[in-house]
Amino acid sequence: MSMEAMAASAADPASAADPDGTDRRPPEASSPPSAGALLLAARVLFAIAVLAAGGAGWSWYAAATAGPTAAQQSRDTVLQAAEQAVINVSSLDYRHLAAGIRLWKQSSTGTLLTGIEAGQAELQRAVSAARTVTTARILDGALTTLNVRAGTATFIVAEQTTVSSAQGSPSVTQYRLEGQLTRTGSGWKLSSLRVVPTGPAAGAGTTPGGQP
Repeated sequence: MSMEAMAASAADPASAADPDGTDRRPPEASSPPSAGALLLAARVLFAIAVLAAGGAGWSWYAAATAGPTAAQQSRDTVLQAAEQAVINVSSLDYRHLAAGIRLWKQSSTGTLLTGIEAGQAELQRAVSAARTVTTARILDGALTTLNVRAGTATFIVAEQTTVSSAQGSPSVTQYRLEGQLTRTGSGWKLSSLRVVPTGPAAGAGTTPGGQP
């Protein structure tokens, strides 16, 4: 190699080559990532972590604050209907007999309604003669079964009735009742109701309002 060629190779390493033409230059070292690139990567990872944590947090919050399920809402609605119907057929005021018995009928269906209609005249005479006012309230209650598809439900309630008359002090009695609801075109109605025996004075077989 001439002196001129050697000088050119020394001045320009890129042109260095073996006599056979093979490039013998060392590979260039990769440049380290810049501070800006590292900061951008850190921000992306942080954003991903925040989104993941936020999603998990939202799932937890939604579960913690979720309202009652549809099934529970259905049970609550049916139980409320049962309790109100029991109050209706356990309350009767001699001063408003027609309206009271009409409410009994509106709250009942099936065999219970048939029994109310059959005993209506006798009940009216007895309540008018005694001049009683019977009011009721539910102390506790629960559904024991619910078949929404079939439109039936059974329940048990604890009820307190107060019977007042022109003579004497009011009489307060607590009952445990069990009954059945049937869904009709105008809502859930009582199809049966009876006092659960708890002792000799429980009055088994009759409702608190006196209906057999």
